[in-house]
Amino acid sequence: MKVRAVVVLGCLIGAVVLCMGAEFHQAEPEADKVSLKIGVVNIQRIFLTCKGNAKYEGEAKAEKNKLDAELEKLGAEIKAEQAGLRTLKPGSSDHIAQVEEILTKQAGLRTKEELYKRRLELKYQLFIEGLYKDILRETSEVAKQKGLYLVQVKDEVEFPAPSLNDAMMAIRTHKLLYSGGCLDITDEVMARLDAAIDN
Repeated sequence: MKVRAVVVLGCLIGAVVLCMGAEFHQAEPEADKVSLKIGVVNIQRIFLTCKGNAKYEGEAKAEKNKLDAELEKLGAEIKAEQAGLRTLKPGSSDHIAQVEEILTKQAGLRTKEELYKRRLELKYQLFIEGLYKDILRETSEVAKQKGLYLVQVKDEVEFPAPSLNDAMMAIRTHKLLYSGGCLDITDEVMARLDAAIDN
């Protein structure tokens, strides 16, 4: 009797294991379907090669050249006044006034250099933030059209890095290690961004 109970119990356990295995096996194709619904976007490539970046770089270069010309002009004025200082008698009121004028202009030049540097940095920051928001918006639109559940960043890491700090930063920030079978939608996202610039 005990042997029969053990055999029946063993059969029941075997049947349960087989049923669970069949359910797991049937669930696998569904998991594969989900994995095919993942996209990737190379944000580095978009930042470097989109039309918006080329347009920004052209405008930024023109502005930097204009600001550099202003600083050069102010620097030339300071040099001219320093040369004129040699013609004045040291200690005279004209000499002292000229020294004060030169020091004031030098302080103004340093202040303008810092202000121009910060202005260019702030404009670049605003451009980068705006472009990233545009990438997120266009990625969302393309992902919805393609029926994707998830889109990951797929940026390339280049080694050897210029320094240990650069290597460690690349390793820390590079999160997607493999994306085989994922749909790369970088070109479609970039095309949408470029189309917005053209209009």
